[in-house]
Amino acid sequence: MSQIPLLAASLITKSYAGVRALSNVSFDLHEGEVHALVGENGAGKSTLIKVMTGAVAADSGTLSVAGAPVAQMSPAASRALGIAAIYQQPALFPHLTVAENIAFALEPRAPWRRLDWRRRHRDARDLLTRVGADIDADRLVETLSMPEQQLVEIAKAIGSNARVLIMDEPTASLSEREVQRLFEVVARLKSEKVGIIYISHRLEEILAIADRVTVLRDGSTVGTHARAGLQGSTLINLMIGRELSAIFPKRPVTLGSVALELRNLTCKAAGVRNASLAVRSGEIVGLAGLVGSGRTELAQAVFGLMPADSGEVLVHGEPIAVRSPAAAIGAGIGYLPEDRKQHGVVPEMAVEENMSLANLPAVARRGLIDRARERSQAERFVEQLRIKTASVASDVESLSGGNQQKVALARWLATSPKVLILDEPTQGVDVGSKSEIHALMQELAERGLAVLMISSELPEILGMSDRIAVMRGGTIAGVLTREEATQERVLAMALGH
Repeated sequence: MSQIPLLAASLITKSYAGVRALSNVSFDLHEGEVHALVGENGAGKSTLIKVMTGAVAADSGTLSVAGAPVAQMSPAASRALGIAAIYQQPALFPHLTVAENIAFALEPRAPWRRLDWRRRHRDARDLLTRVGADIDADRLVETLSMPEQQLVEIAKAIGSNARVLIMDEPTASLSEREVQRLFEVVARLKSEKVGIIYISHRLEEILAIADRVTVLRDGSTVGTHARAGLQGSTLINLMIGRELSAIFPKRPVTLGSVALELRNLTCKAAGVRNASLAVRSGEIVGLAGLVGSGRTELAQAVFGLMPADSGEVLVHGEPIAVRSPAAAIGAGIGYLPEDRKQHGVVPEMAVEENMSLANLPAVARRGLIDRARERSQAERFVEQLRIKTASVASDVESLSGGNQQKVALARWLATSPKVLILDEPTQGVDVGSKSEIHALMQELAERGLAVLMISSELPEILGMSDRIAVMRGGTIAGVLTREEATQERVLAMALGH
């Protein structure tokens, strides 16, 4: 590791309307290093990145690149200095080809010049090969998967001679295999002496890939630590000041009768076959399995998004015909989907409007929405779920990820469900919000709701479940009690060992 940092921020302070977002924060990055930046939502990570990329100006403090102070950082200056950022949602032009998107980062912006299409395609192919991407440069970006788009973004950054690469939640929508592929690209970039700032809520990734970790809390630097010997529980303590046990606040609950029962449920379109499972009132059943095992597809079949071809769904012993989501809601089933942005909330709508969407009759009078009743319901859920928002009239997109997830949850609680299916309920939210959502799940179970929780995070499955059902090949491979379950047993069952 070189002595002079590629990028250094020293004593950075930034305030918005009197609220201090950063307070004397220092951070540095060396060539060939992965330096992780972690903290809860609101800890200051995004603001620090905006300062380093020139999107916002610091109130005080200094930035330097390769030891040289930068008098005034701007987006153009940061690009010229070799700083590039890749965000969770790639910033590509969907209706242009991969080669054309990469060309925007490489080619000079002259008003009159002849395009060398052959060179444009050759450069794109070379860069894609360099980052290990087997992607046709002539493909339209809109046809690419999310991991493919991220590889194109990385190729763009490398093509523009970026020496500092900022990766903000790059694996939020990737499968385990795709994550490993991304890690291989990161290792290749490290060997080329690129410095990488890596931001993620997934602590297991931080511990697997980072050389150093800097923790922010409430806009201040808590500390910078070498990865060697660093434990996840230590990171959690540094981030939120609470013990690991606070993240999974599971308490025993006296279970009631079977609230949801699946009998040989089969849906060919969803790839679900002969799935049988029971969830009792007050019980949290975790649904585990590898990507492609059919977990989400089973939930969609139960909720009527992809109606089953055969088998039975029973709610409190009564068989129900779930041919549509409306039928499922009418039977007392709520479903919080995996993709919060696309299916969980409507970002442009107000908090109060989002909360009433699944049960409009409850806030209507003579066929029209009663705004006072809608607002009263929303204010009740804001208080009950501890949602941080300036007003129930605020747009949901103005809220943090964790609070958006709570709004999505409130929508289903407004239907007074008997069964609640939660698909990746804490995906993409910070550790503090995770603990709050887990506490809400515990409270719901104690009120008698039956909860079926789908999660890709084994610690969450093990920490919050009374029983764990493991899926493989579209069916339930087996069920483990809380006492029987270990990471090794769950994985072995998921792999068919």
